[in-house]
Amino acid sequence: MRAIATLLCGAMLSAILILPSIAQEASVPPIAVPPVDVLAAPATPATPDAVPGIPGLTRADAEAWLDGFLPYALATGDIAGAVVVVVKDGQVLLQKGYGYANLAERTPVDPDATLFRPGSVSKLFTWTAVMQLVEQGKLDLDADVNQYLDFEIPAREGKPATLRQILTHTAGFEEQIRGLITAREDEITPLGDALKHWVPNRIHVPGSTPAYSNYATALAGYVVERVSGQSFDDYLDAHIFGPLGMRNASFRQPLPPALLANMSNGYARASDGEAKPYEFISLAPAGSLAATGADMARFMIAHLQDGAYGDARILGEQTARQMHSTGQASVGPLNRMMLGFYETSVNGHRAISHGGDTQWFHSDLQLFLDDGVGIFVSMNSSGRDGATGHIRYALSRGFADRYFPAAPGTHKGVSVEEAKQHAQQIAGTYTSSRRPDSNILSLANLLGPVKVVPNEDGTISVTAALGAGGAPKKWREIEPYLWQDTTSTDRLSADVVDGQVVRFSMEPYAPIMVFQRLSAWQSLAMPLLMASLLVLLLTVLAWPVSALVRRYYGAPYRLVGKDARAHRLVRIGALLSLLAMGAALGLVVMMLSKLDMTSPSNDGLIIVLRLFATIALPLGAAIAVWNAWHVLRGRRRWLAKLWAVLLSLACLFLLWIGIANHVIGFGAHY
Repeated sequence: MRAIATLLCGAMLSAILILPSIAQEASVPPIAVPPVDVLAAPATPATPDAVPGIPGLTRADAEAWLDGFLPYALATGDIAGAVVVVVKDGQVLLQKGYGYANLAERTPVDPDATLFRPGSVSKLFTWTAVMQLVEQGKLDLDADVNQYLDFEIPAREGKPATLRQILTHTAGFEEQIRGLITAREDEITPLGDALKHWVPNRIHVPGSTPAYSNYATALAGYVVERVSGQSFDDYLDAHIFGPLGMRNASFRQPLPPALLANMSNGYARASDGEAKPYEFISLAPAGSLAATGADMARFMIAHLQDGAYGDARILGEQTARQMHSTGQASVGPLNRMMLGFYETSVNGHRAISHGGDTQWFHSDLQLFLDDGVGIFVSMNSSGRDGATGHIRYALSRGFADRYFPAAPGTHKGVSVEEAKQHAQQIAGTYTSSRRPDSNILSLANLLGPVKVVPNEDGTISVTAALGAGGAPKKWREIEPYLWQDTTSTDRLSADVVDGQVVRFSMEPYAPIMVFQRLSAWQSLAMPLLMASLLVLLLTVLAWPVSALVRRYYGAPYRLVGKDARAHRLVRIGALLSLLAMGAALGLVVMMLSKLDMTSPSNDGLIIVLRLFATIALPLGAAIAVWNAWHVLRGRRRWLAKLWAVLLSLACLFLLWIGIANHVIGFGAHY
C-alpha cells in the first residue's frame, strides 16, 4: 500500500497516484553495520555464464551485487534498514538484512527474525485465500458479490460487482481513505463495520477501467470470513501461514507479543532517529501483514511452484496458473492486471509482482515465473522524498537487467512528423482513475492534475513520471500511440477515439490505474481557483490597509448610504468565502500529507468545516452578486465596477467548486 496516498497511493494521487520527486539533499553518512547474512541454501558454486557477458544468478554474484547497491542506496535515501530475499528453483538463494531494525539500540536487521510491514503486498495473501475458496467451489469469480455479503454493493449501470472485478481492481470504486492508517489501537474497527460505514461510489463502468482499491480488497477479505465461517486472521493461520510454516507472520492487530518483540521500528528518516508507533490498518486484508523476510520467501516459493511448498500445497496447480496468467487489459499492449498480481513482464521474461507502502514501510515482491526466481525487499523508513520508490524500482529493474537482460529488439518506429503529431494529440491535462470523487477529498484532484507535454524532439514528458534525479522522463514513440522511456524498457500507451486521445497509462502503473483526459473547462479549474482566491485575498487585505492609510493621512471615508453598506458587506462576504474554501483546501492538503488526519476522531472537524462552508459560500456569493448589481447601477468609477464584477465571479466560482467537490454538505464520508 502506498501511503499517500499510498496504502495510496496510489495514487493517492496521487498517491496515491503521483510519483514524488526526489529532493537533492546532502547525503547521510553510511550506516556502519555489516549486513546480517542468513543463507538457507548451501552455497552455489561459481558457474560459467550461461550467456557470454551475462552473469549467472548465483548466491555469490547476487550477494556482491546487492552489497554494492543497497548500503549506498539506503544511506543516501536516509533509510534505517532493509531486508532482501532472493529465491530460486524452490530454495532460498540469499536473504540478508541491511542497516538497523532499532536505531536507538543498534539492533541489526535479521532476515530470519525481524518482522517488516509489507503494506499492500499483504493483498496477495487475501487474493490467495479467495482463490482457495474458488477452487473449492465456494466462490464464483463472476457471480454478484452481494450473494456473499450481509450488506449491499450497489450496481453500476445495471452491472453488479464481482470478485473478478475486485481481484483486477476494475469494480469501479472511487478512493476511500478515512481511517486507513492510525497509530491508535482503540481506533481499530471490526472489518465488517469498517466496510459498512460507507460504501464508496462506483465511478467507472465495471470491468473497463483499472482503479486500485483498498476497499475492494478488504471486501474480498470479508467475503473470505463469511464464506469460510472463520475470522480472516484465523483463516490465514489455518490455510496459508500454517501449511507454509510461516511462524513469524500475522495480519492480527495488535500483533501478538511474541511477534511484536521482533518487529522492526518504522522511521520517517534514519537521521531523525525517532521510532514511529505501530501502524494499525482499518481495512486489514488490504495491508496489515507483518512478516519476516524468511517467511516471505516461503510464500514466494509456493507461488513459483504453482501452489506447492515442500509437501504442503496452498493452491492447486491449475488454480495457481489461472491466478498468475488471467489478465485484465489496461491500455494497448501494456502490462496487465492478473488475478491479484500485477503483470510486470520485463526484457521478454514473464513476471508478476506487487508493491506495498504504509507510512513508514515500503516493499516490493517480484516473481519471474518461467525462471523460477523471486525477490522481495522491504525498507523500514520513508526516507528522503521519493527515495524508497526509486530504490525499489532501481532494485527490481537492476536485478532483471543483470540476470534476465533483454535481447536486442526492433520496432517499426514512426516518422518524425508522425511522432510530433501524436505528441500534440496526447498533450493535455489528465486525472487518475484512482481518485476520490464524491466527497470533500475530490479537491485533491484539482491540486494534482497530470500533464502530458510534447517536447521539441518529438518525445513527450509526463509531470507525474520523474526519474531518480527529479527530472521528467522522456518517452519516445516506437509504434503508433506506443511510447518507450528513453532510459528503460517502460512503455506508455494511449487509447484513441475519433482521433483524440481519451486516456493513457504507463508502466509500471498500467495494471492499476489509467489517466483520463480532462475537458478544457476542467483543465482550467485549478488556475481559476487560484485566481479567485487571489481576488478574495486582495479584497480582504484592502479592508484594513485602506483604513490604515486613511487614518495615517487623515482622509475621510467617502462612501455613504447604500454604497458604504455594500462596500462593507462585500468584504465580509469575501472573507467568509475565503475562509471556507481556504480551510477546506488546507484540510485536504494536511489529510493527504499526514494520514493521522484521516482518523475518525477528526470527523467532527470535517463536519463543522462543511457546515460552515454550506453557510459561508452561498452567503458570500449572494452578497458579492448584490454588490456588483448595486455598483454597476451606481456612479462609482469604472475600476470599482470592474472589481465588483471580478469579485462576484470569484465568489460564484468558489460556490461552484464547493458544490462540485462536496465541500458544501454534511457528513464525514471519504
